[in-house]
Amino acid sequence: MQRMTPAAVHFPIEGALPSLDGATDWLNSPPLTPAALRGKVVLVDIWTYTCINWLRTLPYVRAWANKYKDQGLVVLGVHAPEFMFEHDIDNVRRAVQAMRIAYPVAIDNRYAIWSGLNNHYWPALYFVDAQGHIRQHHFGEGAYERSERIVQQLLAEAGVADPDRELVSVEGSGAEASADWDNLESPETYLGYERTDRFASPGGVAEGTRRVYTAPARPSLNQWALAGDWTVDQQAAMLNEAEGRIAYRFHARDLHLVAGPAVRGTSVRFRVLLDGRPPDGAHGSDVDARGDGTVTEQRLYQLIRQPGPIVDRLFEIEFVSAGVEAFAFTFG
Repeated sequence: MQRMTPAAVHFPIEGALPSLDGATDWLNSPPLTPAALRGKVVLVDIWTYTCINWLRTLPYVRAWANKYKDQGLVVLGVHAPEFMFEHDIDNVRRAVQAMRIAYPVAIDNRYAIWSGLNNHYWPALYFVDAQGHIRQHHFGEGAYERSERIVQQLLAEAGVADPDRELVSVEGSGAEASADWDNLESPETYLGYERTDRFASPGGVAEGTRRVYTAPARPSLNQWALAGDWTVDQQAAMLNEAEGRIAYRFHARDLHLVAGPAVRGTSVRFRVLLDGRPPDGAHGSDVDARGDGTVTEQRLYQLIRQPGPIVDRLFEIEFVSAGVEAFAFTFG
């Protein structure tokens, strides 16, 4: 990749920072406006707190916010929810605290800012100069050096005499760690009937109807299945009786599950198996070596992180009691 310096690249104007009036709430800041931000370089970060692709960008965004805030950069997080529970301001507030996000966050529950940017992606970055013009954008993960060079150039254009040209050095941990792209062969998989596919339980999904499911002994790669008494609703599969199970044959270093208790304030214990055995050294940050863990809130849980070699594995999670909602598998 060609290394960019602030004087080396011309970035055309792509548009203007839209109104922020549609935000339904603000965290870490009073309400901001484009006029109040004039004179600052603004990095708009579109996110939702259970998105694994966004989580893996967070160490960089957090580091840029810390490094350049005294040079005139404002990182503006715009939380645009994907799942219904992500509309809950208390859930977002807990995520902001747990993820050490100190920069302003606009709560975009009506997707007003999202629409004003004509955005279609999580995550998305929009680079805004000191005059309020959008000069560049980036969708998805990666291109971190390019993104930081853009920030440096816009700061230089804004009059910063000698912006720090060094690049941040970050190393994410847990779910924030970079994916093992060379071994990632399993796609994000939604468990609600609205967007699910590759479902292997005999008889298929009974949409919105309580049903007892069975799981095949050997699902094919990237197939998933339910066992036990479940209701598959639009966004999630909800367990109605104890000892329900989800199985997924996957190929990746990491496996995550977006899940939560159906009733706030409750918890659901679970046990994870990998090829029929406890995960031991392949357990994720939310599971112990025996495979035991507890769903306590609506968020992303890292259940498997394999040390290698990476091969096709059968993942199973069994919930000790009813009342859990499972939304999506993601991989890394």
